[in-house]
Amino acid sequence: MNEGSTGPRMSRRNMLAAMGIAGAAAVSLPVLSACGVGGKASAPNGAAEVGGGFDWRKASGSTINILQTPHPYQLSYQPLLKEFTELTGINVNVDLVPEADYFTKLNTELAGGTGKHDAFMLGAYFIWQYGPPGWIEDLNPWLENSSATSAEYDFEDIFEGLRASTRWDFTLGAPLGTGGQWAIPWGFENNVVAYNKAYFDRRGITKLPDNFDDFVQLAVDLTDRSENRYGIATRGSKSWATIHPGFMTQYVREGAVDYTFDGTDLVAEMASDKAVDFTKKWIQMQHEAGPTSWTTYDYPNATGDLGDGKAMMVYDADSATYPKNKPGASKEAGNLGWYAGPAGPDGNYKTNLWTWSWAMSANSRNKLAAWLFIQWATGKESMNKAVQGGTYADPVRASVFNTTFKRIAADQFGYLEAFETVIGDSKIQFTPQKAFFDTTQNWAVALQDIYGGDDAAGRLRSLAKTNTSKVNL
Repeated sequence: MNEGSTGPRMSRRNMLAAMGIAGAAAVSLPVLSACGVGGKASAPNGAAEVGGGFDWRKASGSTINILQTPHPYQLSYQPLLKEFTELTGINVNVDLVPEADYFTKLNTELAGGTGKHDAFMLGAYFIWQYGPPGWIEDLNPWLENSSATSAEYDFEDIFEGLRASTRWDFTLGAPLGTGGQWAIPWGFENNVVAYNKAYFDRRGITKLPDNFDDFVQLAVDLTDRSENRYGIATRGSKSWATIHPGFMTQYVREGAVDYTFDGTDLVAEMASDKAVDFTKKWIQMQHEAGPTSWTTYDYPNATGDLGDGKAMMVYDADSATYPKNKPGASKEAGNLGWYAGPAGPDGNYKTNLWTWSWAMSANSRNKLAAWLFIQWATGKESMNKAVQGGTYADPVRASVFNTTFKRIAADQFGYLEAFETVIGDSKIQFTPQKAFFDTTQNWAVALQDIYGGDDAAGRLRSLAKTNTSKVNL
């Protein structure tokens, strides 16, 4: 669009992607500098080739290869794979890759266009990298084809915020929820507060803070360094993952935004008055009530301290703290509770989420079989069975949450109430943009610099200037 247009415009990256010639420049990840060369444009979407009535056995006798990383969702479904083969006649080969190496392998494979793995686990943010060059299949045509999708599938049963979070048209300034359906949500994480309920009960703390200032004060009051006890654990490492859980959730609840669109460009807003005020309080909280080695903390450190009785609260993924309360899982098993965390000044409970989803390679040679697998894995029957195992938290389907999961999680104090408090406003709260990983890691570095003594307003102005430049390339 022409400069000065009031609608979203096509950046150079969008244009390259639309022409089918986007390569490494469009999808580079900060940790994958050697990957992405030789990317291929997508093959034709395969949904239109499927006709006739729906039949689970339409691809019987075929074999698909799927790529996964070890995870409670993966473990919950592993025993069910034989049921998929019995239902469909499709054999499934599973390759497991540790999470530390998973996206490096996936990025390299997709860039090479081999189609080695037909379907794979995908975090929603990665859609913004892998979608523009045509590496992943748009699943909307598959959903809309009654010859390929069972009438019982009920896509709308998946929570709306999750469906929107895996959909984008790759246009600068356009919101999530537009464009292709690039993945189907499979399991997800709301970012809320888990706390040591047994200790709170001993202290007589019955009212949990409903605003951020009181929350910070409670965290400080809970901290006693001489007892190796501190108030609040959050992520603090030099990683994009530091920003997306508790930080981003409370950031948007306090009324701050990451970017605005001026009709031509995205403008980074990390140095707005609301953003600076919140960031100062967040860093103060880390100094006065966080772990002494906060700048090294990722979620295993934070949730581990909760389970060990060192951290009294954790602001992070609910399904990451959920297992710590299971018998024998941690020192504090059975002592934990959950709540939605502090509301924003206007009472909102906006919550940022992470979702593991299933996506299909655009270069798969077994697209119908791959779609049948994705459809089965995200369907009601298999999800109900997976949840019954007890380790699969936060099913993506309302029907499964309202029946099986409510029964399974009924003894987890506050968990269901926290979930129901935030689910209406739970979605990816970031503005979608293709430089997400680079710019969000920059944000984490800025937090560390402020923690180390840099002036918050000045450092955030520098961050905003840099990120504005990067997102508009």
